[in-house]
Amino acid sequence: MAKTMKKAESAAKTTEAVKAPTAVETKTTETAKAVKETKTAVKAKAAKKPAAKTAKTAAKAAAPSVKVFVEYQGKQMDMDAILATVKATAGVKTIKTLEVYVKPEDGAAYYVVNGKDGGKADL
Repeated sequence: MAKTMKKAESAAKTTEAVKAPTAVETKTTETAKAVKETKTAVKAKAAKKPAAKTAKTAAKAAAPSVKVFVEYQGKQMDMDAILATVKATAGVKTIKTLEVYVKPEDGAAYYVVNGKDGGKADL
C-alpha cells in the first residue's frame, strides 16, 4: 500500500509538472509572442513607407544650392561660367576629373583634365 501511495504521489507530481508551465516556459512563450508581434509591426510599417529614393535623388535633396563668384578689379564671373568655358576649351568628351585654377590677374583659368590634359581658358 505504501508503494501504491508513493506511485500515486509521483504520478500526481508528474501530472502537475506537465499541466502547469514553469516560470521559464511562461517567460519564453511571452518573449516569443513579443518577437512575433514586433516582426509583424515592422513588416506593416515597411509596407506603408513609400518606395526608397535612389542615391542620386537623396544626394540632391541633401545638397544645398551653392554659387561661387570670382571678383577681381571690378569684374565678376560665376564659377558655372568659368567651368563651362574650361570644358569648351578643353574639348574632352569624357571628363573623370577636372582641376581648375583661376588666376584673375591673367584673366584666365588653367585646367587639368583627367590628370594629364591641361591648358589655359581665357576668361
